[in-house]
Amino acid sequence: MEKSSKNLVIIGFALFAMFFGAGNLIFPPFLGRLVGTNFLTAMIGFLITGVGLPLCGVIACAKINGTFSDMASKVGKKFSIISTTALILAIGPMLAIPRTAATTFELSIRPIFPFISPTVSSVIYFCVALVFVLKPSSIVDNIGKILTPGLLIMLSVIIIKGIISPIGTIGQTAAQGVFTKSMLEGYQTMDAMASVIFASIVITTVKAKGYKEPKEITMATIKSAMVAVVGLAFVYGGLMYLGSQTTSLVPEDVSRTELLTTIVKMDLGSIGSIVLGLCVALACLTTAIGLLSTGSDFFNKNIFKEKVSYNTIAITMAVISAILAVKGVDQIVKLSVPILNILYPIVIVLIIMTLMGKLVKSHRVVKVTTYVTAIISVLDTINGLGNFNAIKGILKMIPLSDKGFAWLVPTVIAFLIASLLFKREDNEIISKRV
Repeated sequence: MEKSSKNLVIIGFALFAMFFGAGNLIFPPFLGRLVGTNFLTAMIGFLITGVGLPLCGVIACAKINGTFSDMASKVGKKFSIISTTALILAIGPMLAIPRTAATTFELSIRPIFPFISPTVSSVIYFCVALVFVLKPSSIVDNIGKILTPGLLIMLSVIIIKGIISPIGTIGQTAAQGVFTKSMLEGYQTMDAMASVIFASIVITTVKAKGYKEPKEITMATIKSAMVAVVGLAFVYGGLMYLGSQTTSLVPEDVSRTELLTTIVKMDLGSIGSIVLGLCVALACLTTAIGLLSTGSDFFNKNIFKEKVSYNTIAITMAVISAILAVKGVDQIVKLSVPILNILYPIVIVLIIMTLMGKLVKSHRVVKVTTYVTAIISVLDTINGLGNFNAIKGILKMIPLSDKGFAWLVPTVIAFLIASLLFKREDNEIISKRV
């Protein structure tokens, strides 16, 4: 198949849409409202973690021409299978996929069609998703050509209208530590986790477009990822700017969802609810399609060794997700957030060490560093679930633990010590060169 820049743009559009779920809609405006006149500083911090980390995830996968399981295999085969399975389940049928359906119902379906029940909405939603998922070879093209343009057009209308005709005056707020808080908000989108899962779709599609040489595949994947992150930066920045215009229009305790709804209604008037509903539905649907596809492919090839078909797994995951979606967004998040809090630091550490290449001397360095990250993350998560004085005492001694980054300093220390203790082994392949 002929290579072309158009193909890379389509792949980039698809990646943008798969990243851009409903959570990405509600974080930036809320942050803008919180920081007011400091929105430029906040934007930089948010983009570092909300856009920079996902980009690093895709580049890391492209560098080794592999996936998260390949990164995790440096720690050990069993660790790779367990951590990848946990990651797929957590951001798949146990959390992210049902959350997309529940969010679509709460923000898109119920306000416009109040007579439709959550069950009916969930069934219809996953039937539509499966139409795309059951034809995996055309997923990226369908999302990139059909769904993403519609999403981008509607988001651009909201943002450009708010820039031309501001809904309010940007005011000063009492927000402190704006840059750090903004990085944490971007961190909480958890797109870095999705990036190492979606990368497999992108790499496969790049190969199908005629890119065969390893270096060509890597560069084409990175170029596609750049298209996606430029789109994300535009939308995040625009929504944050709109949120900063509401400092004197809404109370400080306004919820993220209420703020987004208020902004769109003030921006576009009565038609705003319909536009917002369509944006949320498209954003959620494209994310669900990407997660269902990659999850089904992983279980088909790595767990069931193709003894259970891709289509059977996709349908099963959709059914499980549809059942959980009826519980609502809050219950879903409460169920799975602890798992994500353990997995996310591990994903970030493996991405960074993969990008470091030769600076990581040995797989033993990867193993020690990753296990230290996992242990601290588990302790931090357990502490968040209950009042454990012993664990709390340990965490208090760790810098940045009160900021949500208890794992960071111990991880750096573990990496440095392991690098000093373990020499490079000539027969060990630190990463797959491309």
